[in-house]
Amino acid sequence: MRILVIAEHDNVTLKGATLNTVTAAAQLGDDVDLLVVGDNCGGAAEAAAKISGVSKVLVADNAAYSHKLAENLGSLVTELASGYSHVLAPATSTGKNFMPRVAAALDVAQISDIIAVESADTFKRPIYAGNAIATVQSSDSVKVITVRTTGFDAAATDGSAAVESLDKVTDAGISAFVKEELAQSDRPELTSAKVIVSGGRGMGNGENFSMLEQVADKLGAAVGASRAAVDAGFVPNDMQVGQTGKIVAPELYIAVGISGAIQHLAGMKDSKVIVAINKDEEAPIFQVADYGLVADLFDAVPELERQL
Repeated sequence: MRILVIAEHDNVTLKGATLNTVTAAAQLGDDVDLLVVGDNCGGAAEAAAKISGVSKVLVADNAAYSHKLAENLGSLVTELASGYSHVLAPATSTGKNFMPRVAAALDVAQISDIIAVESADTFKRPIYAGNAIATVQSSDSVKVITVRTTGFDAAATDGSAAVESLDKVTDAGISAFVKEELAQSDRPELTSAKVIVSGGRGMGNGENFSMLEQVADKLGAAVGASRAAVDAGFVPNDMQVGQTGKIVAPELYIAVGISGAIQHLAGMKDSKVIVAINKDEEAPIFQVADYGLVADLFDAVPELERQL
């Protein structure tokens, strides 16, 4: 079996999600190819060649792929998919954007958000906000799969795969990039941070998130939020952790003023160590926390910062 993994990158460096997806692919077979699609993406291709378990790196470098429009990327992957038994991508916003197009074009069912590989045709994926795990078997000739990256360890980077350039350019011509507005931050990305400090509705307002930012700066952490805090307008939605936000699994997750609604727990319960600070001792967050502090966050967080 040949497996194709679509790399996620910024043209210079690979995103960590790619390493987790390669680990999932390696459980399906030894013949894993990695596709790097972008514009001036030589740096990303070079990094991809170092991933252990990758046999070959395919590089599609063209201006048509500069913003990874789903229409163009999906067409290219669909064209390549016929030579593979499995096509995998991280279940990120990019993967969720183009992979359904690939599945539809191939007339197969997409297998979404897998957390375990049982066999070449059987996979496990969470349903009902993670309250149940479905075992899914596919008889499709090509398995189109998105991977929940928190379910797999990152692959090592001591390999030396061959790099091959593709001359295929698929510009669908039905969409165009208009603009992007990027949030600038010196802190790590939420999805790749080893430590995350998150706030919920209990923070009271957006200004109070500055307390969490001070703690995060001491820990070299990212700052997240619950959906309740985002919906209340305290912080922008790119900070949201949860079923409808970002799925994270850092080494340390500190939940401050977060009650622990099931949608939030679905996005962070795979964290290695969970610390909860909440004045309500009945808050559901304490059921998943390794360490719980029943206290007023406005007393506890400043004290935590002083101790740090």
